[in-house]
This record gives sequence, structure tokens and C-alpha cells, in this order.
Amino acid sequence: MRGTAEVTGMGLLEGKRALIVGVGNQRSIAWGIATCFQREGARLAFTYLNDRFKDNVTRLVETLPDHDKMPVLLCDAAKPEDVASLISEVDRRWNGLDILVHSIAFAPKEDLQGGLLDCSASGFATAMDVSCHSFVRMAKLAAPLMKNGGTMMAMSYHGATKVVPTYSVMGPVKAALESCCRYLAYELGGQGI
Repeated sequence: MRGTAEVTGMGLLEGKRALIVGVGNQRSIAWGIATCFQREGARLAFTYLNDRFKDNVTRLVETLPDHDKMPVLLCDAAKPEDVASLISEVDRRWNGLDILVHSIAFAPKEDLQGGLLDCSASGFATAMDVSCHSFVRMAKLAAPLMKNGGTMMAMSYHGATKVVPTYSVMGPVKAALESCCRYLAYELGGQGI
């Protein structure tokens, strides 16, 4: 049986505006999401962390049809001013937003080695801020742009609910991210988000 999108020739996300945060390379989950969204008709915007990632993200975006209409914008999620600037620029370009994809995680390398007992307080705080609270910051700023409802999603991992010995600090951080998603859904659900 063919789906409605196939019958009408329209993609399931036709005309939806999606901000993809976290494409690092062609193996990124965010890149897989972006290519599926683009295939389904979504308008896309991308972020890059810093100059080291800009060329890589730009080269990937250039492989997509209509790539010249897809902004590639700076956003270091650890910097609240970057997040605010990003959301403001998305609103300026699109006058709204329908989908936010948060696919970023970070912990200092030295805090990923060893177990949770070996993680420093500052490393734990950094991992929590970048991997979890940055989604809350983005959600707060993006929600007013979703005037007709929308979707916000963040990437987690099995290590959030079950112990994966090599996952270290990221297990508790991703568990916190999953909890934040539930609370944000509760707070924003009445707005259709």
C-alpha cells in the first residue's frame, strides 16, 4: 500500500522548516536525519561548531539538492549568546521554525577516560551543559518561533537507561537529557510542541 505522500507527490515534511544542530560528518546521526528530512520536502538549516567543522558541514550540505537555500550557521552550544544568535537568525530568515533537531554531545576527553568515579566535577558540568542544558536553552528560544506547533528532538543512547561500561559520564548526562525531553514535552505540549 502506498502512503499519502507517495500518492500526492508531496513529502511528509513539505514546507516544514527544520534546524539541524550537530552535523559533524557524513556518519553523524544528524546528517542521516537531515537527508531524510530533505527527501521528505523539509527546508533545512545547519549549524557548525567552529571553523574546524565549517568546511566539512558546508561540503556535506553542498551534496543536497537546493543546497544554496540551506544556511550553514555558527553555533557553539556552550555559549548561550551563540544559541540566541542562531535562533534569531533562523527567525530572521524563515519567520518561524517547525522542527529542532539537537544532536550534540561533549565531555572533556580526560573525563571520558575511566569510569564515572574518575570524572571531575568541571568535566561533569561541561558534559551536562553542552549535551543536555543546551537543548533546554534552544527549546526556550525556539518555542516562540513554533507558532503553529512543532517538533523538538534530541539524540540519546542506550547508555542512558542501561550501564555501558565505556560510556562513563555520558550515561548520566543522556539520562538527564531524556528527562529534560519529558519535562519540555509536558511544558510545551499545550502549544502543540
